Amino acid sequence: QVQLVESGGGLVQAGASLTLSCAASGRTDAMGWFRQARGKEREFVAVIRRSGYTPVYSESVKGRFTISRDNAKNTVSLQMNSLDPEDTAVYYCAAGNGIILSSQRRGSAYAYWGQGTQVTVSS
Repeated sequence: QVQLVESGGGLVQAGASLTLSCAASGRTDAMGWFRQARGKEREFVAVIRRSGYTPVYSESVKGRFTISRDNAKNTVSLQMNSLDPEDTAVYYCAAGNGIILSSQRRGSAYAYWGQGTQVTVSS
């Protein structure tokens, strides 16, 4: 069982930047971020593999968010730039092993989840 702990959420103004971090208690292949805004379904944000594959982003954050990981520390980060009020949500770190590429945007493919961290962007 892998435990995930997120940090770095907060309240920022539109246009600002924020970095989320997630620490895993064990080694996993895929590490990603999902988010859920109030009243909406959870949505995929980004995923990064342990090695060998280019990170994948949702269209809504591509070019603004950057996902990275430190394999030695089992951590993943999400650098969020040019934040917009539409980015307001609870952000969840997710991780898993054996996830095929065609499934990595699906939350159901991930076995491990963090508790979530709130990101609020004011206009």
